[in-house]
Amino acid sequence: MKTLGKWLFLGLIVLSVPARAALDIVITEGIDAARPIAVIPFVWQGEGPAPQQISDVVMSDLTRSGTFKSLDELSLPQRNINSVSQFVAKDWSKVGAEAVVMGSIKPFGSDQYLVTFDLVDLVKGQMQSHSGAESSSEYLIDSRETVISLAQFRQYGHRISDIVYEKLTGVRGAFLTRIAYVVVKHGEASPYHLMISDYDGYNEQMLLRSPEPLMSPSWSPDGRKLAYVSFENKRSEIFIQDIYTQSRAKITSFDGINGSPVFSPNGKKLALTLSKDGQPEVYVVDIDTKALKRVTNHYAIDTEASWFPDGKSLIFTSERGGRPQIYKVSLASGKVQRMTFEGEWNLGGSISPDGRSMVFVNRTKGKFNIARMDLETRFMQVLTSTRLDESPSVAPNGSMVIYGTTYQGKQVLAAVSTDGRFKARLPAVQGEIKSPSWSPFL
Repeated sequence: MKTLGKWLFLGLIVLSVPARAALDIVITEGIDAARPIAVIPFVWQGEGPAPQQISDVVMSDLTRSGTFKSLDELSLPQRNINSVSQFVAKDWSKVGAEAVVMGSIKPFGSDQYLVTFDLVDLVKGQMQSHSGAESSSEYLIDSRETVISLAQFRQYGHRISDIVYEKLTGVRGAFLTRIAYVVVKHGEASPYHLMISDYDGYNEQMLLRSPEPLMSPSWSPDGRKLAYVSFENKRSEIFIQDIYTQSRAKITSFDGINGSPVFSPNGKKLALTLSKDGQPEVYVVDIDTKALKRVTNHYAIDTEASWFPDGKSLIFTSERGGRPQIYKVSLASGKVQRMTFEGEWNLGGSISPDGRSMVFVNRTKGKFNIARMDLETRFMQVLTSTRLDESPSVAPNGSMVIYGTTYQGKQVLAAVSTDGRFKARLPAVQGEIKSPSWSPFL
């Protein structure tokens, strides 16, 4: 259970609903330094109005990534083209962007639509137009066409965004991902809701409603299941729930604390916190056999374990040095190594997908903020300037961190790029929200 209070076990939970996006993403910092890109509205090649505009999703995704800044549509020299064959490079000579996304949508049978898009290298096009060359196919970075249903419009928009992001940055896009979180709707008989949605807050789904707290959702590596803590039976218990079938299984229900479940990289085990033998300690449980292995054994509180990508080691939060700090433990040898030293407290750590850095909560001068540390150089950078930040979760491509914070007296989610430059706030439409968990690639 990632918390701040007594820094571990009893953080409560909160969030909201809608038919539109459940979370309103409000960019608060960093867009001015982003790389300009042009997204032309996809040309509708059918009768009547277009059912949806996929390019709106692409534009929002790229802007919310913090890496790109979409140019104003009205400033674009060509606004009704759908392929590179219609692209006139000299018309774009004064447009300060590195690429252009364009495409078309046309009916293709009952509830079927053919979507095409081209990603055009604007820099190369401008260079060739100055040299007199005019072979538009040479500007093409990528081109695809796919038949989709109306229900798949947003999903395919995210897919296009993933392709564009990877082609231009070399890093896999994370727009076709989801987030899990807990919402509290105060005043309801069952105020605690375990929710999932697309990363941008759309397609929200409730997995569980409870009169007692729910906390610490964690995704399985295949993106199909969530592990979480529930107090619905008047005690802490750990469950795993299939998000598609809704079936769930109770994993632990020992006396005392059952908390902080995190799937192993192969999905076969959970690291968790149990106090069944006295002090809270880190354990690993085999999901199929329920066999337990005690990992830590110390008189201090040990909790909030998280896996290294190779599955051979864990990091965890411990008070064994007098104050909460993050430690590493080898599962084979049991050897423990302290990882953090800067600031007053460091807790709630997780390792980036590439294994090169660690994201965690740092307390300095009484302020809780999200920080990132390079594991090779041990350089620590504080990423956020909000207050009471907690529960950081890293995107599967390592580019962004989603976390819980407080805004205008309410608990909300926020996001920050791992270089600290781009920041956004994700307040719920209703209620309060925390305990975010970013899914793996889907």
